[in-house]
Amino acid sequence: MMIEEFGPRVANVWNHLRTTTRNLVENAWQSAGSGSAPQVPRSAPYDPRADQELSQLLAALDDHAQQTEILAGREGAREARRLADACANVLSQQTQSAEVFAQLIVRAHQRNNYAQVDALAELLPERLAPSELCELARANHVIVRALAHEALTQLPTSLLAAVLRDPVDAMIARQALERQATEFGSEDAQRILREAIEGFEEHFD
Repeated sequence: MMIEEFGPRVANVWNHLRTTTRNLVENAWQSAGSGSAPQVPRSAPYDPRADQELSQLLAALDDHAQQTEILAGREGAREARRLADACANVLSQQTQSAEVFAQLIVRAHQRNNYAQVDALAELLPERLAPSELCELARANHVIVRALAHEALTQLPTSLLAAVLRDPVDAMIARQALERQATEFGSEDAQRILREAIEGFEEHFD
């Protein structure tokens, strides 16, 4: 794999990758070439720096592929897209970053890869803390916002109740609780909402 073929921006990002991150990408690239799915070791601790590095590489590769496709057609961008897809696959297996999830969801949606959008949506409540889901619920992209709100609705009611005490995220948590109460008939959610209203009224009495 001659990384210089993908342009100076990709080469610059690649040259600043740590060896461990570079190995992840190379293994994913080789797995994609052999037709097998790349696997990130589940025993490995989460590495937020690797997320950042891979996210930057993915953005550079996608940009290069887009520019190449404009100039040389889809076939000319094939290898860049294949490496970008391998990078995205690694991220989807390991990321615990709201920002990276947003990047992956937008990318999949732009490519009309709705199966991948659904797969990422299923991972949101497993990988992200409630505060990070609330962050996504304020995202600019409408699909990201919708999926984050859906993931919040799936959280245990007790977790949402704790988020109600956060002045930044309280409104979003309240919306999720209201959905649990009305759409799913959750008595716990109804009780927590009543208590929140009563506490608010007492505060201003």
